[in-house]
Amino acid sequence: MKKAIFLDRATPPHIFTLVIAAGLSALTMNLILPSMPSIAAYYGADYALVQLAISGYLAITGLLQLVVGPLSDRFGRRPVMIASLVIFLIATALAPFAPTIETFLAIRMVQAAVVSGMVLSRAIVRDIVDADRAASMIGYVTMGMTLAPMIGPALGGLFDEIFGWQSTFALLFVFGLAGLALTFADLGETNLNRSSSMLKQFGAYPELFRSRRFWGYTLTATFASGAFFSFLGGGPFVATEILGMSASELGLYFIITALGYMGGNFLSGRFAQRVGINRMMAAGCLVAALGMTLSLLLFLAGFSHPLSFFGPIFFLGVGNGVTLPSANAGIVSVRPHLAGSASGLGGAITIGGGAVLSSMAGAALTPTSGPYPLILIMLVSSLLGVLSTLYVIRVERSLAPEARIEDAS
Repeated sequence: MKKAIFLDRATPPHIFTLVIAAGLSALTMNLILPSMPSIAAYYGADYALVQLAISGYLAITGLLQLVVGPLSDRFGRRPVMIASLVIFLIATALAPFAPTIETFLAIRMVQAAVVSGMVLSRAIVRDIVDADRAASMIGYVTMGMTLAPMIGPALGGLFDEIFGWQSTFALLFVFGLAGLALTFADLGETNLNRSSSMLKQFGAYPELFRSRRFWGYTLTATFASGAFFSFLGGGPFVATEILGMSASELGLYFIITALGYMGGNFLSGRFAQRVGINRMMAAGCLVAALGMTLSLLLFLAGFSHPLSFFGPIFFLGVGNGVTLPSANAGIVSVRPHLAGSASGLGGAITIGGGAVLSSMAGAALTPTSGPYPLILIMLVSSLLGVLSTLYVIRVERSLAPEARIEDAS
């Protein structure tokens, strides 16, 4: 592998470029979270409908990943990334002017094109390094992109209170434009073995579906992410309606989760290559489950304070930061020649599961329910992540070394 030289498309992309590409996708998800109540009030819509800006957005990103991966395997990572960012910028410019909540939600769904940054950053990493190094590098990329959910809700809450919710989309447009310029200047093509046809790439999905290891890694990522997406779907309601927090307070408390996620990503980058991806996943899921157990116990003991909710979610962040880089590295390494398709399919399943759990969390919460439905959904999802990791370990132990490489199942 050539050494990455910043802004030189003849060398692999600089890690900063991958951080920005993936981070823009995360920022688009998180920036509007504190504005959800304001958007509901502006359009006179029920919160459950406005919540589709999160759960519906997640569902569309899941579907798009089914297409983005194969497209990049066929036509290359660079053109797909650039086209997706252009579509994202158009939707972002239109969103503040939507006349109805239905139009707003439709434009919000188009914004999901930015998910290519997250999908292709993983595939690009796998293009240039092997599986264990991919887990380490993805950990560092994810650690850097954690700045987006760390500062996103805080910035979004501040802009919402000072300038109104529409200003968050103006901010997103500026970030998106900068991301497009950087991608154009630094991202050369890393897919040097392109598929001969799109049909061939879509035809690879049955091969991936037959892989038990692919399912194990994907389900681990799904349940680990699902706990966090449940938090995104129900957290704003718990904060504002149950704990009485303002939009700016909610944004600041989100930093706790992001700090945990960044810490977990650092641990992943530091130890994944040495410890191995399976043990990293098991440790991460256990830490997340313990965090949600602590939150449940605090509320049952009568400590109804924002820190009883957001404090233990720090450990959910740590757990996800440890788990997801390794799970994603596993997904794209089961069939290295199908890295883009595997990243897209695995991401689609992961995001789709997250959308379901996010909707469940939003629907289960009422002003009188307390935070318990959300905490229980997050706890169960984390525990299912542990079981999925144990399944991967069991499958790997049952395979001969040569079969492990080919994943004959």
